[in-house]
Amino acid sequence: MYVFLDKFFFMFHSSLIVFILFGWIWRRTRRANLIVILMTAFSWTILGIWYGFGFCPCTDWHWQVREKLGYYDMPSTYTKFLIDSLTGLDVSARFVDTLAVSLLILTFAASVFINVRDWKKRDKRIRESKLSR
Repeated sequence: MYVFLDKFFFMFHSSLIVFILFGWIWRRTRRANLIVILMTAFSWTILGIWYGFGFCPCTDWHWQVREKLGYYDMPSTYTKFLIDSLTGLDVSARFVDTLAVSLLILTFAASVFINVRDWKKRDKRIRESKLSR
């Protein structure tokens, strides 16, 4: 069961990161993307007050599973684990943390910009349809 959960968390968490980075691109996923980005920022900062900056429940659960599988020397963040696993390198934790925060800020800005633009277009269409009645 733990082997399955390890693979599940690897796929789920990696997919979540990809969604955070690129979910703002497609109209149908933009609102969900903004919500997930805000939830991530909340987890990293507000929950981070109690659990340490950058806290992620998915990482915490995944590390618990990996401990059951005998992995005890896990990095503090999933992003470092992912980059190290995919590249075979031991990338600096500071570099990875800076990269993660920077990308979250950039994707948040892109998501807010594109969502506000969509909301303005929708409001304009609604106003125009009311005027044409």
